[in-house]
Amino acid sequence: HVQLVESGGGSVQAGGSLRLSCAFSGYTYSGNCMAWFRRAPGKEREGVATIYTGDGTTSYADSVKGRFTISQDNAKNTLYLQMNSLKPDETAMYYCAAQPYYWGQGTQVTVS
Repeated sequence: HVQLVESGGGSVQAGGSLRLSCAFSGYTYSGNCMAWFRRAPGKEREGVATIYTGDGTTSYADSVKGRFTISQDNAKNTLYLQMNSLKPDETAMYYCAAQPYYWGQGTQVTVS
């Protein structure tokens, strides 16, 4: 039974930072891709960052490059998203996802 549980969301002022966590269990992450997505009100879901757990290769949406960092802690079975210099239009529900089709319940990020 695979579970992904996000945490770390909250309210922050523009320019501030947050670190999201995604604790996963029952999942064999090695050699798979894990990712962070977000969905803002009235908008489609958007991919934010991806990590290939096999070698740590990362990729980012152009809008977050240089500000967001995705990382993994294999010992803690946790995926992270460090978000810096947050903007109001990045207010959204943030989700972690694990290949092939596992999703967390989301954590709300509000930037004002």
